[in-house]
Amino acid sequence: GGLQVRAGFFEIYRGKCFDLLNKKKRVEVMEDEAGQQQIVGLEQATLSSAAALMTLLDRSDRTTRATAQNTTSSRSHAVLQITVLEAGDGWKAEEVRCKLSLVDLAGSEWAAKAQSDDRANRLDGAEINKSLLCLKECIRALGGGGGHVPFRGSKLTQVLKDSFVGASSRTVMIANVSPCSACCEHSLNTIRYAERVKDWQATADRAEPNTGGGGKAEPNTGG
Repeated sequence: GGLQVRAGFFEIYRGKCFDLLNKKKRVEVMEDEAGQQQIVGLEQATLSSAAALMTLLDRSDRTTRATAQNTTSSRSHAVLQITVLEAGDGWKAEEVRCKLSLVDLAGSEWAAKAQSDDRANRLDGAEINKSLLCLKECIRALGGGGGHVPFRGSKLTQVLKDSFVGASSRTVMIANVSPCSACCEHSLNTIRYAERVKDWQATADRAEPNTGGGGKAEPNTGG
């Protein structure tokens, strides 16, 4: 036996997943027979220390682009998945003991403020906003108790389904807000997001809801 720690790092860009540790190779999200989301084709690196993880992240190249407000604006959602496995022994296959998904969401964008006249930025912003809206709808549906949860509405929510459902799953949302008065509306929207997650977590029934197809960090404000 013994335990192994492995990590994979990918981004969700314009509704598709790309491996950030393997030259942005396209990977696919598929649900297995146990209802778990699997990232098919994702490179997994075995870790021996925290320093090894940081070295791994230095290899990555997340998609960024200059906007009217930020010279290196993130144009994708980034997902770091760290998995602890119990090694197989003879006839026994390796077994996943736990999985931690750390998600850095791209900030929601207002076209007039962030994207200027660049068509690529407008397309990026529209996809970012669409996926964040779907995430909000999933959180709202989970908080409402019962009913359909639209996890299949975006690639982001499909990937995050494991973080939201199941008896042993837990979700933490970190809200990144700005003290600047010009960002007040962005900050309020971000806090409302986080408050919904907090309230849902406090009363959550962990039996899996009716899903059509889950979450961690919160979008940074102002792009």
